[in-house]
Amino acid sequence: MTREQKLAWAAWVTICLVWGTTYLAIRVALETIPVFLLAGLRWTAAGLALGAFSVVTGRRLPGPRMWGSLALLAFLMNVVGNGFVVWAEQFVASGLTAVVIASVPFWSVGIESSLKGGERLQWRALAGLAVGFAGIVVLVWPEITMGGGEGRAVIGGVIALQLACLGWALGTSYTKRHPSSADPLAASTVQMIFSGAMLLGIATANDEWSRLHFTPRTLGAMIYLTVAGSIVAYTAYVYAVKHLPISTVSLYAYINPLIAVALGTLLLGERFSFRIIIAAGLVLAGIAVVRGVQSPRATAAAPRRTLR
Repeated sequence: MTREQKLAWAAWVTICLVWGTTYLAIRVALETIPVFLLAGLRWTAAGLALGAFSVVTGRRLPGPRMWGSLALLAFLMNVVGNGFVVWAEQFVASGLTAVVIASVPFWSVGIESSLKGGERLQWRALAGLAVGFAGIVVLVWPEITMGGGEGRAVIGGVIALQLACLGWALGTSYTKRHPSSADPLAASTVQMIFSGAMLLGIATANDEWSRLHFTPRTLGAMIYLTVAGSIVAYTAYVYAVKHLPISTVSLYAYINPLIAVALGTLLLGERFSFRIIIAAGLVLAGIAVVRGVQSPRATAAAPRRTLR
């Protein structure tokens, strides 16, 4: 295993652990911070901090010729991907949100396999994704079938989460198929600033500034989202996508729900039942099947294919 692959696996582990906790942080921050301001301030602050670090360490920020593709990625992955997640958490518990987001591998691998030269799926991989998705259905079904306004709100949240998955998957596929020569950290900086500007524009149009205020609890959640969720984990994600197969990287979405459900239950008092245990078991089974299908040869070939 090369040094780049070892670092990529370390980045993947970081993604699994950190992004599993950000669902809880989003839920807490939403107590006093409006939806699009929460997302916009988070990415803007992260982009500015990462930009300062890039300048100090001598990294060259991407020039105007790269801004178009970075703006597109910012829209797909942060405005659509992250923005809809934050919006959905107004109505969907943090643990359930993470479980629904576990359908990202389905979208990612499906999109990639439909493109020319994409990673083709074997039947066992499809079966693994189906088992994992069955776990999501087991977990969410009672909530989306309940009557009344609460049930409709949950349905709207689940739909928003699927749109978030689609945006993230499209952005990931674009990143994989259009590798940039720019430093990943510097590219992430510009992408974050673009997404922050877009989200703050939406927040301004939605008159959210008048409703903004902080408590020690929500300020702490915002700082955690900015530093750990955006700067550390997002940069790790960019690195992992460049050095690992997309079907491997996307499996982080199966690990995150287990962490998010546990934290939501322990710290926020979100409902926990035997049904959640069954769903988690199905999700883990799906991971095992998909991981087992991937051959060492395919994994080793991925960095060369990505960096061409």
